[in-house]
Amino acid sequence: MTSVDLSRTVLRAVRRAVDDGELRVEPPERVVVTTPGGGGWGDYATNVALQLARPAGQPALRVAEILRPRLIGLDGIDDVLVTGPGFLNIRLRDTVSVDLVHDILRRGTRYGFVDVPQGSQGSQGSQGFRSGPPASPAPLPLPLHSPGDVRSLVVMDVVARLLRAQGVVVLTWCLDSSVAPSFADQWGVRVDGYGAAGSDTSDLDALSSPPCSLQPRPCSGDPLFLGIDAGRWALLHPAPHDAVRLTGDHLVQRESNPLFRVRYAHARARAVLRNGSELGLAPRPGATGVADAALLAVLADHPRVLRRAAETRAPDRLTRHLVAVADAALPFLVTVLPRGDEKPSAAHRARLALAEAAGAVLAGGLSLLGIDAPDHL
Repeated sequence: MTSVDLSRTVLRAVRRAVDDGELRVEPPERVVVTTPGGGGWGDYATNVALQLARPAGQPALRVAEILRPRLIGLDGIDDVLVTGPGFLNIRLRDTVSVDLVHDILRRGTRYGFVDVPQGSQGSQGSQGFRSGPPASPAPLPLPLHSPGDVRSLVVMDVVARLLRAQGVVVLTWCLDSSVAPSFADQWGVRVDGYGAAGSDTSDLDALSSPPCSLQPRPCSGDPLFLGIDAGRWALLHPAPHDAVRLTGDHLVQRESNPLFRVRYAHARARAVLRNGSELGLAPRPGATGVADAALLAVLADHPRVLRRAAETRAPDRLTRHLVAVADAALPFLVTVLPRGDEKPSAAHRARLALAEAAGAVLAGGLSLLGIDAPDHL
């Protein structure tokens, strides 16, 4: 179960409480679920009871107690605990984590992508996402425009990748006709056209919505000395309105460098799979027998992060998420293989499967950023 799935499950419980007359409130459009904070209980937490308390005219604790029995047993939910002023802390059944790992291994680096069947056609809403029943005409492209500076081009490129991963047809346009295509190619940026919008092309004649102009804060200096991978990370990791820091820190091979941690976690995941193969161990989802809740939570959250990064045109959401995945994966990866006289078991095979799933999420995320995910560091 992903956080998106769980959000829908909680919303369904709210609607049932309203239908039964126990809550007199307009159900929200969406419910936010997050991983519990330090010392928290369970796999996920939500403040929906606090959100509904005032409009329902009831204390948040009472709202939480109304929702709690409606959640237990639904869609893989094992137990629900009410904490603090009315937070609902949710623990999932083990089978849910097994299904999650199965799903990631089946999808590989495309986990979190929205697959659009070949030949299918649909409509795009105001955010450019497909919605509603299939329509006869093919969806028109969503136009992305950017200036010609390197940060704008790289941000536009990654926003386009994120949108395409969500099934959106995208047209990228550099408004500066003086930018040489070779400059974009050097940075791995796909640009469909150059120059003033609507000039020298018929592709912009009919578009699904007004052009989206991407204008992040330009960087001062040339990031090329960092190389393409570290240079792209330096341009993408800060929020678009924040300044870019062009220093050699992006190249250091230690944990203080977020890009290194992400790539190192991927390389470690690949290494334990190779070492497991040498021991005759094959990945097989199951109960790992070790603490893995933090890693499972961030992996389950991956589809939501991709969608929000695409909706908000904010690649930095993905960079921060990949750092969170790496930080959860690295402590887990040291527990994967047998130690000393320990004999290989089903738990080790399950840990290998979870390690492979973490590696797939890291590789897929780096690919969307246009950054290489090496198997060796």
